[in-house]
Amino acid sequence: MKIVIAGAGEVGTHLAKMLSREQHDIVVMDENEEHLAFARSGVEILPVVGNPTSLGDLTRAQVKNANLFISVTPEESTNVTACILASKIGAHKTLARINNYEYLQPENKTLFENMGVGSMIYPEMLAAKEIVGAIKQPWTRQYWELFGGALILIGVKVREDAPVVNKQLLELLGSQKKKYHIVAIKRENEMIIPRGQDYIRAEDLVFISTTREFEEEVRTITGKQNPDVKNIFIMGGSRIAVRTCQYLPDHIQIKIIEANRDRCVSLSEKLPGNVLVINGDARDTDLLLQEGIHHSQAFVALTENESTNILACLTAKRFGVFKTIAQVENIDYIPMAVKMDIGSVINKKLIAASHIYQFLLNADVSNVKCLAFANANVAELIAHDHSLIVKKTIKDMKLPVDLTLGGLIRDGVPMMVEGDTQIQAGDRVMVLCLDSAMKKLKKYFG
Repeated sequence: MKIVIAGAGEVGTHLAKMLSREQHDIVVMDENEEHLAFARSGVEILPVVGNPTSLGDLTRAQVKNANLFISVTPEESTNVTACILASKIGAHKTLARINNYEYLQPENKTLFENMGVGSMIYPEMLAAKEIVGAIKQPWTRQYWELFGGALILIGVKVREDAPVVNKQLLELLGSQKKKYHIVAIKRENEMIIPRGQDYIRAEDLVFISTTREFEEEVRTITGKQNPDVKNIFIMGGSRIAVRTCQYLPDHIQIKIIEANRDRCVSLSEKLPGNVLVINGDARDTDLLLQEGIHHSQAFVALTENESTNILACLTAKRFGVFKTIAQVENIDYIPMAVKMDIGSVINKKLIAASHIYQFLLNADVSNVKCLAFANANVAELIAHDHSLIVKKTIKDMKLPVDLTLGGLIRDGVPMMVEGDTQIQAGDRVMVLCLDSAMKKLKKYFG
């Protein structure tokens, strides 16, 4: 597939590297030649210095033959204009990064589609929704609703005293097969798609698919507490912070600590009444104590510096805060955050990659999510009459070791997948796969 990416910032660079590893034909264009240096360091990516709103530069970038044109520059207007022009030139599909929620309203999306902007992504909004989900389920590392909430994927760190420790999956799930399904285990630096003979160890990060009905049982077997979150500290008044405050329930009291005084004034004018904006440095422990950090159940660090975010979360944990969430944009820092026991990690690159994966799979896919703590992805797929996945039971299918099915929706009813399950046409299936297996989805669901 030929893909042209406009904007060699953090998101664009990550996407280009990720997609080039999957043997896609990648062109990256940016007005700043220095931003394209990464494309000349052994990566099979064609760099083009140019303005994505210039017809001449788009032509030089071979947009006419592009299967997918992605514009992820920092400027929303540039991204929208670039997609409109790319569509007129001949790009088959287009995607623009935006920062205006109004554009995503159904009536406005149709307007943009008619102009040539096929899809839009607002990473800050999606990041805020992930933060809200993590706060509502503070005992989890990752909590994702799939198929509109019919299935749930939970990532949870297993402590030494948890009932599941040293239990073999066959033993653990013997009478519980229909309640939850352990789809993956992250053990130190290894990601495991477990089989019945595998054991769960203390400190494992376990990913479990279930339904709302059995969430509490999953919490119990993993030995987790679940405090009621009433008070939250947020470090940094970014756009993600603003969206998070707007999405959280009104009964939660929020304190945003922002170093820039002018930004504090702007935040105070736009945020709801349950939010108190404080001008200060959230790294100042005296300030945290003065503002009541001991009475807070969650701490969210959203500055542009991931080191600062991680250290601030560690400080919050030292003061007894139960749930910590850090924005970590450098993917290489995420394993460090895991080892330091940061509760949840937010990464806009992975959020953007999750959305864009949907355009690359030659299968009926409605959603893809990249797991921040693991080299794995979760996809929502629909099986069809011609799909290979419907031909045999799961145990006879002999799926690759880097891919597993976590659950399915059949006629509106959620259920866990077992060895004797046979996928039927029309089933909506949750698939967890390692990065190495993404291209294999086409074989089974295409």
